[in-house]
Amino acid sequence: MERTLWWDGPLDRLRLIDQTLLPGRYESIPIPDIDALVEAIQSLRVRGAPALGVAGAYGVALAARTADSGCYLENVGGLAKRVRSARPTAVNLAWGVDRALAAIGETTAPDEVAAVTLAEAERIADGDIATNRALGAQGAALLPDDATVLTHCNAGALACVGWGTALGVVRSAVEAGKRVRVIACETRPLLQGARLTAFELQRDGIPVTVCPDSAGAELMREGGIDAVIVGADRVTRDAVFNKVGTYAHAIAAKHHGIPFYVAAPTSSLDPFLSGAEVEIEERGRSEVACLCGTPTVPDGVPVRNPAFDLTPINLVTAVITERGVFRDPKELFAAWRS
Repeated sequence: MERTLWWDGPLDRLRLIDQTLLPGRYESIPIPDIDALVEAIQSLRVRGAPALGVAGAYGVALAARTADSGCYLENVGGLAKRVRSARPTAVNLAWGVDRALAAIGETTAPDEVAAVTLAEAERIADGDIATNRALGAQGAALLPDDATVLTHCNAGALACVGWGTALGVVRSAVEAGKRVRVIACETRPLLQGARLTAFELQRDGIPVTVCPDSAGAELMREGGIDAVIVGADRVTRDAVFNKVGTYAHAIAAKHHGIPFYVAAPTSSLDPFLSGAEVEIEERGRSEVACLCGTPTVPDGVPVRNPAFDLTPINLVTAVITERGVFRDPKELFAAWRS
């Protein structure tokens, strides 16, 4: 699988795999300006915390190329701010924007700003793959030689530049010779597990079975689930934020004595906020109230559609990062500071 997003040098613009078309069509689309990037982020054409971090950095490079020349740096900053706020819960998006902006330093000439921001975005993109490879190797050691892993949403190559976090652990375990099967929860309401995780794993030849989100606890009760591994959009001192439905799987795993692992790069760590302070994105009614264009909720009936939920850190067996596996949150954030 090629990179999820990359800079198209000949056209001097961003390109990315349009994930709203999967699994039926695997196509890339051009992202020529900030309006197109914000739309792609909000519509989930590009999604997943690590991929959003890279998209944020590339967004600054786009801003450097499209900002008005009057008050140039101020206009670059304004466009970057729009990208930064496109989705509020994933900390990586702001992290990527801020890193690319910091690379500008004292540079003021538009051509030079365009060059340094793109160079920083490329470093972040290349670093994402290296980080996920390292994270995957750390997590692979936790799995038995023959394992069935349950995962929720998509924390694979499509959620990153490549390789993946939760699925990076699976890929690394398979690469190490372990026999791994995956149960992919479909992940309502937009089916990232059924559409994206199953697509990736089938393409890689890794056995995958899709189940309804609500079947996860029953499959744990029946036995045969050796571990739950999920990604994260943000990890605070006391909580993990991931696609809504994660919290329920964590409770069920705790009840059944199954390890519940969170695979996240250190760029997803947020030591500055508690879980209660993090804004959970609420998405539109139509995602829940319609299925393939057919209404599934009567007109006038309200809908709640939180994109993420908060899993208390005491339900997490360990957080897997590129720097190691951490069972103690204090040690996790000490590693982040170092």
